[in-house]
Amino acid sequence: MATDLNILRSNLTEAFAGKVVSLEEKLGELTLVVKAADMLSVFASLRNDAEFSFEELIDVCGIDYLTYGSETSEGGKYLVDTERAGARFAVVYHLLSIVHNIRLRVRIFAEDDAMPMLDSAIGVWSSANWYEREAFDLYGIIFVGHPDLRRLLTDYGFVGNPFRKDFPLSGTVEMRYDATQQRVVYEPVSIEPREITPRSLREENFGRH
Repeated sequence: MATDLNILRSNLTEAFAGKVVSLEEKLGELTLVVKAADMLSVFASLRNDAEFSFEELIDVCGIDYLTYGSETSEGGKYLVDTERAGARFAVVYHLLSIVHNIRLRVRIFAEDDAMPMLDSAIGVWSSANWYEREAFDLYGIIFVGHPDLRRLLTDYGFVGNPFRKDFPLSGTVEMRYDATQQRVVYEPVSIEPREITPRSLREENFGRH
């Protein structure tokens, strides 16, 4: 497997010279980062070129880096992501080549935090359809060129994007059936905020004495 990864690494570096932001190995798989402007041309090559043949898009997921780097790891060093360059939102595409029996992760960062937008990958892999709708629904990432970009998991009248790290845990609105109006109505959330962090984590010196 290590030999296959080395071959794939070499092919990626050669084929996408000047487009690769970073290429690293983690958990036995390669993660390729390219700029948003290059994503569709890179995707087309990854699917069509014989040395890659990533004919299957098996997953797409959004990422919110809002608080990334604000907490320290066990070693006391701050978590950093050099290729992120401060961008808040990213989308990760998980690819599978059946021919070569190998996987690849491709990560693309949206350039605008206020209005994160990326090109839709549907033209390359049709399976991106619902995955992109899910990322749009939960993270508010807009996929330009998507033929039917609607919410997928939340209610039609849902406000906000629940997987964003600044989204309140209790939500912003609640719904109920109003017998008088004979319809579902939305109201401000009535759940009282409560502390869910364990005491051992809240108190800095807890358990030391």
